[in-house]
Amino acid sequence: MSTLDDDYDLRTFAAALDPEASDDSQRADVATAAWVDAESMGFHEPAGDDDSLGRAARRLVADGRRLTGVYRREATPGSLDAEGRPVATFASFDKTLHVGGGRLIDADLLAGVTVQPTHRRKGILRRMITDDLARAKAAGTPVAALTASEASIYRRFGFGVGVRERTIEVDVRRAGGLLSEPEGSTELVTTASLAEVAPDVFARFHVRSPGSVDRHEGAWNHALGRERADGTPDPAVRAAVHRDATGTVDGYVTYRVESAGGGPGSTGVQTLVVVDLVAATDDAYLGLWQLLLAVDLIRVVRYSNAPQHDPLAHAVVDGRALTISHDEDHVWFRVLDPVAALQARPWAADGVVTIAIGDALGHAAGTYRVTSEAGEATVKKAAVRRADLELDVATLGSLWLGGSDPVTLAAAGLVRERRKGAVQKFRAMLLPERPLHGITYF
Repeated sequence: MSTLDDDYDLRTFAAALDPEASDDSQRADVATAAWVDAESMGFHEPAGDDDSLGRAARRLVADGRRLTGVYRREATPGSLDAEGRPVATFASFDKTLHVGGGRLIDADLLAGVTVQPTHRRKGILRRMITDDLARAKAAGTPVAALTASEASIYRRFGFGVGVRERTIEVDVRRAGGLLSEPEGSTELVTTASLAEVAPDVFARFHVRSPGSVDRHEGAWNHALGRERADGTPDPAVRAAVHRDATGTVDGYVTYRVESAGGGPGSTGVQTLVVVDLVAATDDAYLGLWQLLLAVDLIRVVRYSNAPQHDPLAHAVVDGRALTISHDEDHVWFRVLDPVAALQARPWAADGVVTIAIGDALGHAAGTYRVTSEAGEATVKKAAVRRADLELDVATLGSLWLGGSDPVTLAAAGLVRERRKGAVQKFRAMLLPERPLHGITYF
């Protein structure tokens, strides 16, 4: 019986540009171009020409992405495999993750995961993921993370939902404005001008928001309306900034207006769609929403990266104007080193809890004593007959930064309490200083 290694060749390489191309063309090298083509097909995106492949390669290079392609050893003549295109793709790269208290740690981000339908159920996905997790563990990276297009795939590899997000729609006429006046001011600006201030605003948001993942190159192109599918700027994207009392930009928003039943200015239903909203302060968040709700000829404002604990529902005159049209998992965490991961974050209450962690891949398996005092924790492997709590590593990923309530997960059967009161104690210890919120997809 043949094995995966008999039938396939797994190659991991750095994304790269063609070294023989001129500076003006900046084409992708052959391996990167084939990888991007295969990834695009996996996500049902159009095949790229040299220009689009080059743009994609430049983004991958800027992020320092490690690309893995899986290639058939004996490809059928005339097939895509025979043209050097991988039958499966996988990428990983390192970015910072905010774990609370302004503390940033490195995380191994997984992305670009595809397997052609003709090559599934052969162990390819498992091999790509487990190889990368083993590499990250050996490199000393305490946690891996991903955003998933399908929610049923990654728990078996130890990933748990750590941050959730939702799409909200606000009926502008019903909202009635804000109950309080936010400090600062807002103004409309060109999208081009945002390139100078947006990275600093995001950096301030990043260190303020537990659960936030730093942005990659492609995220910026989308957020600022700099690049459509054809590589040109999107002229429909508008922008505004919020300034604090000193005149410093502490928030911005980009948006477009979509119409049903006619073009802009028609009598049809006009929806303002938020492309990106980044606020480094509460006043900036409310001030930008005050602007959005005041745009003329708009019936509804839709925002797809709203926080789970959104102050807007309390800030508008009629909270019923805000409805949740979608709610789902956003960032999944996979703890690789429980000691490093748990000690990295701040702790809200003093206490001692022992946790037995199950991990089929072995990276986080064991029993650990967590002792928190004055906001810090000491975590050590413990030799005890029975731990206070029992859970698997995916559940630990959900609990790690406080994005899920251990009481809720205990009710779901995912946390087993072996010492009375341990779940409540752990709940108090894990409470984050701010609700988790992340706006980066990768």
